Amino acid sequence: MHDQQQEQQPQQRGDQQPQPGDGDGPEIPREAAQTVRPLEGFTVGVTAARRAEELGTLLERRGAQVMHAPALRIVPLPDDTELLDATRGLIEDAPDVVVATTAIGFRGWIEAAEGWGLGEELLARLAGVELLARGPKVKGAIRAAGLTEKWSPASESMAEVLDRLLEEGVSGRRVAIQLHGELLPGFVEALRADGAEVVGVPVYRWMPPEDIAPVDRLLDAVVGRGVDAVTFTSAPAASSLLRRAEERGIQEEVLAALRQDVLSVCVGPVTALPLQAHDLPTLQPERFRLGPMVGVLCRELPGRVLSLPVAGRRIEIRGHAVVVDGELRPVPPAGMALLRALARRPGWVVARADLLRALPGAGRDEHAVETAMARLRVALGAPKLIQTVVKRGYRLSLDPHADTAKYDGV
Repeated sequence: MHDQQQEQQPQQRGDQQPQPGDGDGPEIPREAAQTVRPLEGFTVGVTAARRAEELGTLLERRGAQVMHAPALRIVPLPDDTELLDATRGLIEDAPDVVVATTAIGFRGWIEAAEGWGLGEELLARLAGVELLARGPKVKGAIRAAGLTEKWSPASESMAEVLDRLLEEGVSGRRVAIQLHGELLPGFVEALRADGAEVVGVPVYRWMPPEDIAPVDRLLDAVVGRGVDAVTFTSAPAASSLLRRAEERGIQEEVLAALRQDVLSVCVGPVTALPLQAHDLPTLQPERFRLGPMVGVLCRELPGRVLSLPVAGRRIEIRGHAVVVDGELRPVPPAGMALLRALARRPGWVVARADLLRALPGAGRDEHAVETAMARLRVALGAPKLIQTVVKRGYRLSLDPHADTAKYDGV
């Protein structure tokens, strides 16, 4: 894929952690995570409808477990009377400027016009106006139609397009905008406030998915911290996910998870707007492409990993797995819950009652802790990592020369 960039292997958190004293304790292997792909052990939610498979493949190549939950579906409008009326209106009354925002939308518009027998007339009209392309993909679609754009912003940002139009002056000018699913917030209002006549060209619309179950599963996973990050490739998808959470009465729980534990990664700043409206932190790549967005995840998720020297080994606690001396060890959800509870104060004893509260749906029987702990030890492949303290509970066998104060309260 031409959007892909080569991501560098993220710096290992283990290089930043305390080491045992020289000659005073067991040597900690330094190859930890070198053979582990950057997203192994992490689960990433994908809300995209278009290019979801492409994004999922990029994530899986880097080791991620992907949870697909298309938050929207794209509905083309080749037979829509609104698009037909807008096309006829622009042919009859030429605009001064046409802004093309997406390649798929521009191609769909031309194809729809051809289906109505208006293709040649529309192309002739577009050839005589100031044609602006939001980015290189749109530019490619314009040239494929035999047209030439007058200008395209280096940033691929609609804000830069708006700045150019306002600097040129739009008072008394007719500006047509190929919409990409919804009205562009602030863009149309700014042009109209400056005296422009704005015509929308609705080539396709965003609609709720036909099957809402995957979205509900993703929301449940966000609330339960069963995903480490959620990706967004369009503002409507972000709005749709939050709207569904509100419909289910769990929006506050979803927002709390996205503020604290689950990363929100957006393909660009426009996509991030609905999330930022709820004061959610978001991450975006410098280039608004899928490859760089995956690169952000490859840097950020491993950077949040807790790395500890335990029983002569180096462990890294990831979303649904643990890296033990560079080997990825998948761990069941109950085991991960226990391990995180122990890792909050590594080296300190955690009572069975406290561990029971950490287990998902365990009830009141402390025997559930013993069962989950036995399975955790098997999953880790190194039973001595966790020490049983008779009549008290369990503790991580943190190496005695590690700086335990650094990890206290993690």
